[in-house]
Amino acid sequence: MTTNVVDSTQPLHPDMSDEYLVQQFIQGDEQAFDILYHRYAKKVYNRVRYLTPKTDVEDVTQEVFIAVIRSLHSFRGKAKFSTWLRTLTNNKIAENHRKRSRKKETMQVDLEHAERSSDHSSASSMEDIITMQNALNKIPEKYREIILLRFAEEMRFKEIAKLLHQNPEATKSLFRRAMSALTENLEEKND
Repeated sequence: MTTNVVDSTQPLHPDMSDEYLVQQFIQGDEQAFDILYHRYAKKVYNRVRYLTPKTDVEDVTQEVFIAVIRSLHSFRGKAKFSTWLRTLTNNKIAENHRKRSRKKETMQVDLEHAERSSDHSSASSMEDIITMQNALNKIPEKYREIILLRFAEEMRFKEIAKLLHQNPEATKSLFRRAMSALTENLEEKND
């Protein structure tokens, strides 16, 4: 099964809040979940893609939305839906990493698969993705999060600042430090 990620720059039904849609779903309106799915599918997919081996991205993304369906009835609205979904997504990503560790699978398996690939450019691309994922996993959580918010979720600095309860200048400064740490990790790989 393939995750159908919708590339929409405008949220569907912008007049309906996420929380309203959650309540509608709880009351039995399945279309409300469809709207939430289309609003967040790309963001979830991108976050998973940045932190998960390529072979697992579709499965983990699907697991996130299955978990949303199962857990939505327990959503209490103490946090924004997007924050709740981001936390759930991070938990599913972590769960996937634990499963891989238990199976003693490492990202090296993906790299070996890439090297066997007949298309050398795709092997090189996969190696770049794995290198980036490893570098992201080595930086502090607050740095990783701001990079994901900026690139995976395509948020603007004003939005990130509001989410993190910071002023935009502090957010930009944190982002610069995060990018510096990421760059440092990537340069260490190339040494």
